[in-house]
Amino acid sequence: MRLFAAVPLTEPARSELIRALSHLKSLEWPVRWVHEDDPHITLKFFGEVPDERFDVIEEALGLAVRDAPPLALGLSGLGAFPTERRPRVLWAGIESNAAFGALRERIEVACLAIGFAPEGTPFQPHVTLGRMREGQRLPPGALQSQSNLVTAMNFVAPSMLLYESVLTSTGPRYTVRSTFEFGRPWAA
Repeated sequence: MRLFAAVPLTEPARSELIRALSHLKSLEWPVRWVHEDDPHITLKFFGEVPDERFDVIEEALGLAVRDAPPLALGLSGLGAFPTERRPRVLWAGIESNAAFGALRERIEVACLAIGFAPEGTPFQPHVTLGRMREGQRLPPGALQSQSNLVTAMNFVAPSMLLYESVLTSTGPRYTVRSTFEFGRPWAA
């Protein structure tokens, strides 16, 4: 199974992101857009793991989020990895705080203890909107022309989810396998 841990967007940020994504899709850029069903901030990508590792991952995440408070976050503008001039991934930015950074660090430490190496690049909170099609580029200035598309707003994330990702011909589909509510002890 293919797993990742993420924080889902809550209202009104979720609706704002879906509105912005709908507009971006109408621009006919050479991008494989994500499904609008479940916008989220990925905290840890596990990749393909054997079924028997699920319980170990679930327990490590439960311990990592124990006593973590609900997260105050902010939705911000558009951006791209690695750069806006040569984007491969288009995203909506997430403004976070020290509590978010501490949670991410606890997750990395807990996952390292069960054999999952930390990410190799510095973490930048974001919601992936789409990926450039192979060999394609955006028209010059395209991303900058949409810089004010996403309305900045604050929201509170009450939980983290462990998702299973199933790859299909129309893109990945996500199923929630576990929910970890912030501010509550976790129990399997």
